[in-house]
Amino acid sequence: MNHRLHLKFEQLERATEHLLAAADALGPDKAKAPGPGQWSAAQVAHHLLFIESNIIQYVQKKMQSEELLPKVGLFTRLRARVVRLLLRLPGLRYKAPRGVATLTDTGDVPALPELRTTWEASRRQLERLLNEFPSRQLNRAIFPHPRSGRITIYQVMDFLLDHLLHHQQQMNRITKALRPAGTPLVND
Repeated sequence: MNHRLHLKFEQLERATEHLLAAADALGPDKAKAPGPGQWSAAQVAHHLLFIESNIIQYVQKKMQSEELLPKVGLFTRLRARVVRLLLRLPGLRYKAPRGVATLTDTGDVPALPELRTTWEASRRQLERLLNEFPSRQLNRAIFPHPRSGRITIYQVMDFLLDHLLHHQQQMNRITKALRPAGTPLVND
């Protein structure tokens, strides 16, 4: 894995562990939604795992084709930066894409220990993918992001981290709404 991808991967690992620790700290309330129409901590973790797993599967499929991928244009790079900025702004909320929201909104989500185990396996799969990623494809469009357009593997890693950090804000709101009086919040 090249150094830049390794750094992004390590950041993603730390952020994921922080998010899962915040969910675990809720104890039995981790499956409880703070209000009607809102996601529980377990649903947030499930959503993030679902997105990451689907991205990994797509990138693996594209890598098997062995074709030289198209270059990423300036307009796409700008859109990707705007998406990154919007995900990082505190307090902004976005509607999840239809298929993702429907899956997560059903409430039929595995328990957090099972999600953690599945996520660890998925993360090892991502690590292998990054280790094997061909250097000639690093700056090529590997994934069609719904808002940014076709983005590079570097931008995929940026998105995964920014998306997770965006949902960490949501996890903090859930924690604040559900924590018993006098119980400290998990620190950022």
